[in-house]
Amino acid sequence: MKRRVIIVGAAGRDFHNFNMFFRNNKNYEVVCFTATQIPGIEGRKYPAKLAGKLYPKGIPIYSEERLEELIKKHSVDEVVFAYSDVSHEHVMHVVARAQSAGATFVLQGPKDTMLKSKKPVIAVCAVRTGAGKSPLTRKIAEVLRKKGKRFVVVRHPMPYGQLEKQEVERFERLDDLKKYKCTIEEMEEYEHHIRNGTVVYAGVDYEKILRKAEEEAEIVLWDGGNNDIPFYKPDLLFVVADSLRAGHELAYHPGETNFRMADVIVVNKYSENKEGGEAIIENAKRINPKARIIKSDMVLTVEGDIHGKTVLVVEDGPTVTHGGMAYGAGYVAAKNAGAEIIDPRKFAAGSIKETFEKYPHLKEVLPAMGYGKKQMKELEETINKSNAEVIVIGTPIDLSRHLRVNKPCVRIAYSIKEIEGSIQKEVEGFLKKATKRINF
Repeated sequence: MKRRVIIVGAAGRDFHNFNMFFRNNKNYEVVCFTATQIPGIEGRKYPAKLAGKLYPKGIPIYSEERLEELIKKHSVDEVVFAYSDVSHEHVMHVVARAQSAGATFVLQGPKDTMLKSKKPVIAVCAVRTGAGKSPLTRKIAEVLRKKGKRFVVVRHPMPYGQLEKQEVERFERLDDLKKYKCTIEEMEEYEHHIRNGTVVYAGVDYEKILRKAEEEAEIVLWDGGNNDIPFYKPDLLFVVADSLRAGHELAYHPGETNFRMADVIVVNKYSENKEGGEAIIENAKRINPKARIIKSDMVLTVEGDIHGKTVLVVEDGPTVTHGGMAYGAGYVAAKNAGAEIIDPRKFAAGSIKETFEKYPHLKEVLPAMGYGKKQMKELEETINKSNAEVIVIGTPIDLSRHLRVNKPCVRIAYSIKEIEGSIQKEVEGFLKKATKRINF
């Protein structure tokens, strides 16, 4: 008898787990997905084109708020949890909701969800979103490029648009961002790689993506999202921990899994909280003693003059929303420059206002929410209504290229710098061992 299943997710890991385990599995029937974290992704369908022959009508996606109702309505046997960057306590509340409605709760692991590549895989993951994965991935890409290796980046999914058109996406030029109608969050993760000459793959079907990537690359570089575990089995796993959020490496799902699996743990922002950094290192020695430790800092570059100016700070959305940070690189740079930072909340428009209500810890920075044209317009309106002299952009992309902003903008670029240990030596050592699997 088929087991009836609901997959709870956030338009990423949930689709991957379905593709890997459930899509052609006649022992299960996925009656629906539920969605959270990302605005506007419920109310869609996982299309029949991607869902396979067992689902000719596709699979509906509902809000997670309706979980208990859906379990009872569809006589659900199992609730499969499939999203990231949530506390262990949060996961257990979903367990309680599922079980109280009569269902069994399931967390799928690497054996059911990881793909094995024919090529060596270097993966970059984290214990929390906003820890510093992007600058670390760029640093690794720089080492591979200098070594003359052919590689591509495969980015953790962010399929917030028309799913059937996002099965396999390949980004080589900036124009490709328009071609695939990328949201701000997608552009934040792809644009910096493209500008550095790196091809990026993303989409929905990560087995098809992997096979395409293997055709043109000697090495696959997995660029993780949130604090999720890799979709591909890594041969070398870097995991970034945030000294400003010490203790989170043992308190958030599935970041703790990454922390325990890591080959190399990068303790980032170390100089901003040395005590926190050392606490992370002690936890690493206790639960993952084989992991090599690198201490690092974020180096900020202010691309303009903000000294003494009245500024509105715009930060990376996920870092300061479900990532729980009250500020990011833009705020730190503005403070260091003696700028006067205004409160963005009184200028918030539409869903941006709702974001501040949902995340009350945000008081001095504006999250770069842009999960669709409407929200991008509301972000633009919020910025333009402000009384700032300068907009400080702490996001990985130059927002002024994608929004019509009526004020001068100053970008804050950031890179990673080792204090102790060497990212380059870790990559070079890996390349020597991986020689037999790389087609030179």
